[in-house]
Amino acid sequence: MSEVTSRPTLEAVAARAGVSRATVSRVVNGGEGVREPLVERVRRAVEELGYVPNQAARSLVTRRHDAVAVVIAEPETRVFADPFFALQLRGIGKELTAHDSQLVLLLTEGRDDHVRVGRYLAGGHVDGALVFSLHLDDPLPGLIHGAGVPTVFGGRPGWGDGVPDVVYVDSDNRGGARDAVRHLVGLGRTRIGHITGPLDQTSAVDRFQGFRDVMVDAGPRMVVEGDFTPAGGESAMRELLDRCPDLDAVFAANDLSASGALRALRERGRRVPDDVAVVGFDDMLPVAEQTDPPLTTIRQDIEEMGRLMARLLLGGLEPRGAGREATSAPSSVVLPTTLVRRASA
Repeated sequence: MSEVTSRPTLEAVAARAGVSRATVSRVVNGGEGVREPLVERVRRAVEELGYVPNQAARSLVTRRHDAVAVVIAEPETRVFADPFFALQLRGIGKELTAHDSQLVLLLTEGRDDHVRVGRYLAGGHVDGALVFSLHLDDPLPGLIHGAGVPTVFGGRPGWGDGVPDVVYVDSDNRGGARDAVRHLVGLGRTRIGHITGPLDQTSAVDRFQGFRDVMVDAGPRMVVEGDFTPAGGESAMRELLDRCPDLDAVFAANDLSASGALRALRERGRRVPDDVAVVGFDDMLPVAEQTDPPLTTIRQDIEEMGRLMARLLLGGLEPRGAGREATSAPSSVVLPTTLVRRASA
């Protein structure tokens, strides 16, 4: 029978490094005031012994949990069906992993879940929260504010204008939408429709405003509200064609909506781009390169948005004090977008 190997202790590390237990504790928990030669001796002893700090004890010292909540204000079926969320989570996960921090995923199926999320965040289980896909009437921001945890939002929160401590990462949704519609106008298209996203989300509102910036004379019949899903795009495209049979272009507010629009156009016997040109928004390669024809779209760096959200949050959590310069509070970031031309327009 093999012997059970005991787990290395803080005392064992101290003995191996030839320092006090308190010195080991300060080094392991990121404390200040230990000379660099001693830090190196402790780190070498930790590596040699395979010492793993006790997270509960460490939290008592550092007041850090090395865990971040990612709150997505959408039901599970939507989150796992939309590659946008997978890309953003990948960016967040990479950044948290690089800082040895865990991702705790919280989804909301309904209003009761919002209360649950707020209660969890207020319980002191995580160091901060990354929140995205909020809707304008969402109670989550108030619950999160009440929980008192540092937070970075994905996308411009519609309720946060002028509030100095609201930090978010977004793309230039309005400018990207203008580029999409200007591209269609440059192709000689004049009867351009728009399939919006859900207009209780700021990204959809901003893209609709970008459409209106260029198509100032477009009447209400040229705009149909969608829901950022293929089925929603398909239904909206049929409605646009019923309203305007001679439509010659459409700007869809995301790639999934555009993929549904392409299906509806094919169903109605419209050739793309000969009869109707189509432009999407996102440039999610699993969607944009697989549509028939491949989709011209506005690229936003979704994975980088996730990375930046995590980076801003973690940067704001860094301790300040001896040996560390004070830094200003993190600021919101808006990333540029670019037009990617493919065969659909």
